[in-house]
Amino acid sequence: MGAAPPGYRLLPAHPWQLDLAARDLAPAFADGRLIRLGTTTFPVWPTAAIRTVYAPARDLFLKFSLDVRITNDIRRLWRHDLLRLRTTDTAAGAALAGTGAAWQSDRGHRTADFAYEQLAVVVRDGLRDHLPPGATPFLAAALAEGFDGSPLAATTAPAAWWDAYLAAVVPPALTAFAEHGVVLEAHLQNTLVAMGPGGMPVRALYRDAEGVKLLSAVTREAGWERLVYCLIVNHLTEIAAALAAHHPGLDPWPAVRRELARHDLPEIPALLTAPTLPAKTNLLLRWTGADGADARYRPVASPLAARSVT
Repeated sequence: MGAAPPGYRLLPAHPWQLDLAARDLAPAFADGRLIRLGTTTFPVWPTAAIRTVYAPARDLFLKFSLDVRITNDIRRLWRHDLLRLRTTDTAAGAALAGTGAAWQSDRGHRTADFAYEQLAVVVRDGLRDHLPPGATPFLAAALAEGFDGSPLAATTAPAAWWDAYLAAVVPPALTAFAEHGVVLEAHLQNTLVAMGPGGMPVRALYRDAEGVKLLSAVTREAGWERLVYCLIVNHLTEIAAALAAHHPGLDPWPAVRRELARHDLPEIPALLTAPTLPAKTNLLLRWTGADGADARYRPVASPLAARSVT
């Protein structure tokens, strides 16, 4: 990223955040605590999160604070989350080891002490070291939304594709919960799925230590509710709907039930028979001005209910 002047350290900054925080940061620029060095000499690409960018030449992600409210929360890197980042990142990496999935580690963060949250940046693993040979990663949210050349739409064997997708995505998340007490935020935006040369899912990549919860800090009931929302309501429901839309006649839910039933968790039988699933009330959280880390849920009809496993 270049060289810092003597006595300074480099601190990458999101250009939008510099504009948003301009008034607060003006004294630091005026007295020399901050110096503008211009833009990077290499391109970076914004991701779906906007505040996170990918630098292909360096194969790194940089996640910034961005003082913009998106859904229910101001997208700032909060001090309390940054200070627990090493703990949650280490736990998630250990929980996924040997599961067949990969964890994109949040390696650490850098900031300025006088603008700790406003200028914080987290450095995250890139993609290349986590992919099987010849595989291409796709953001799960992109698969749900659709795009030209999507392997979800292009597959000529949708049932087999869906079985492979579930085998890549579901077991690692459930194993992390059951054996390590780690609740991954396994929703569409934090899950990438690597596709082999033929377009079949071969590996899940999970990320975002900020969203990871540990059962040492939350109750098992709360952790399970969060996992069900992230993995099933926010993730599998959307992928299943996209798959059914592109491949009429395919019912995706018996395969989901079969995959879930394979796992010996005490919560699974109730999950498979419950008439509802928890859906996060983002709009209500915004209306009530709740803390961004708060989660409140309302029941929605479960697509898992009243379906046979064959």
